[in-house]
Amino acid sequence: MWQTELIRLMKANANPEKAKPMSAYLRNQFTFLGIQTAQRRAICQPFFKLVAKEKKVDWNFLNSCWKEEREFQYIGKEYLSIKQAFLKDSDIPKIRKFIVTKSWWDTIDGLDQIVGRIALVFPEVNEILLKWSVDSNFWLRRVAIDHQLSRKEKTNPELLEKIIVNNFGQTEFFVNKAIGWSLRTYSKVNPNWVRCFVEKYRDQLAPLSFREAVKYLP
Repeated sequence: MWQTELIRLMKANANPEKAKPMSAYLRNQFTFLGIQTAQRRAICQPFFKLVAKEKKVDWNFLNSCWKEEREFQYIGKEYLSIKQAFLKDSDIPKIRKFIVTKSWWDTIDGLDQIVGRIALVFPEVNEILLKWSVDSNFWLRRVAIDHQLSRKEKTNPELLEKIIVNNFGQTEFFVNKAIGWSLRTYSKVNPNWVRCFVEKYRDQLAPLSFREAVKYLP
């Protein structure tokens, strides 16, 4: 099976010398094989050609990715992107497990877009995202805030406002950064809406969120 061979090949290319600084970059929270992005993608390319032909999602493979070294979580994100067309609203709980396991920005930023594309096709997921926006796990909050980053004109501003307002008063850097990031990105499409939002909630926006939000406003 390609899954077993991919895992074997990744481990065969481990580079302990490169693994140390890669782990240090993420505060030594995760174990790395020491395979950098270009090499990882080169290894994965022939396997992902096979993946693209499969009309189902291999959740066993994804679960195994979150039990292995950090590079495998990156592979898991890329796999989910390839299988995006086959993801449904019923898959959100499975993806939630990946969000709250071995969580850090390098995996969260990517999973948020996968969740966002599911929610665009299945609007009922919006209720789940509203619940995530007040969850005790701030990574779920970050996903809720940033899940519309790539939507441009398809952004739901009413939902965006509700989710951001739910996160006022937070001291967590990754939450306040996400608020600013989401507003800054949407300002490229709808600057008037973002300007009105910032004026309306100026006193409640964290300084970091405000700086990011107005970066591209004229």
